[in-house]
Amino acid sequence: MPISESLKKKAEEIVFRYPEDKRASALIPLLFEVQRELGWITPEAEEWVVETLGVTPVRVREVITFYSMMRAEPHGKFIIQFCENISCCLTGGEELQHHLEHKLGIHPGETTKDGLFTLKCVECLGGCSWGPMMLVNEDQYFQLTKERVDQVIDGLRSGTPVKADHPTPLLGNVAGEKV
Repeated sequence: MPISESLKKKAEEIVFRYPEDKRASALIPLLFEVQRELGWITPEAEEWVVETLGVTPVRVREVITFYSMMRAEPHGKFIIQFCENISCCLTGGEELQHHLEHKLGIHPGETTKDGLFTLKCVECLGGCSWGPMMLVNEDQYFQLTKERVDQVIDGLRSGTPVKADHPTPLLGNVAGEKV
């Protein structure tokens, strides 16, 4: 898969922000941009990042495999990260996880046959006071119930997504709204 001109231009903008001797600091922002455009970080894109930044292939691979938000293989259009930490489990998360698996017809680490959903179970999403919770791509849904999970999944399937929980307590309440 060739690297598009728009991605090359975006890479120039990202790399320009860093001094010449600190180009490697652009690694994570550049990988996010690759992933945003391609959907995942292909082996060809890894090589391109190595060449663009002048870093080693091992360094790129370390970053991709260390951070859970980096994807080194194809995933569904919607990546659901479901929290399985004790705080979410104590508020019904384990039962909701099974409900979600049944609704999607997949287990953690799998993608639905239609390519829409990939399910991942993660240790913590950092919203222990608002559990059970899940992250769908970059949208947070918390204090989940079976009904709310069904609404979110059905909305994504139909192309009319349910509004995420905003302002999210995890990102701060910058608007001063009641949460």
